[in-house]
Amino acid sequence: MEFTSILFYVFALYFIGSAVLMVTSRNTIKAAMFLILSFFSVASLWLLLEAEFLAITLILVYVGAVMVLFLFVIKMLDIDKSTVRAKFTKYLPLGIVVSVVVISQMVLVLSAGQFDLDNSMGPVRHAADFSNISQLANDLYTLYVYPFELAAVLLLTAIIAAITLVHRKEGRSKKQNIAEQISVQAADRVRLVSSSPSKSKESK
Repeated sequence: MEFTSILFYVFALYFIGSAVLMVTSRNTIKAAMFLILSFFSVASLWLLLEAEFLAITLILVYVGAVMVLFLFVIKMLDIDKSTVRAKFTKYLPLGIVVSVVVISQMVLVLSAGQFDLDNSMGPVRHAADFSNISQLANDLYTLYVYPFELAAVLLLTAIIAAITLVHRKEGRSKKQNIAEQISVQAADRVRLVSSSPSKSKESK
């Protein structure tokens, strides 16, 4: 067995194990850490496939930016565990049905024959001066320009939805009233109390 094949099985094992632990973990912080490990494992697999640009993008964008935002959101949200458990029990049958359908589809696709090891080809080795970024950009903006634009529209919609959810009106939110702050008087904020020195001496 070649060294690259050994690395593939090692990284694939790390990816599957971290993905399972992420789903089954009850601690949200640990689940986020396992997700980061999954990203690193996938990036390592992409390096073996000579997709260096995708691997670096996955590390910089998802691990360096998206996961940091996930951790901030997890720590800032006030999650009621009883509500989460009730919703989990409510949607568990639907989740089981969807999981069975997805797994059955994957089994049908992988057992079709064209995905066998004898029929599948390994990654094509390129020369040292081959530009992965140029090839990716050429395919992205020529062959897949419409899916690329559609993905951009979907991301824009997600950004607008996230901003709308953040700025929703809540009873516990506090806002500044600039006019009230400017027109405030000293008598409204400070109360002067005079104490007699004689009384303080008698108390001693």
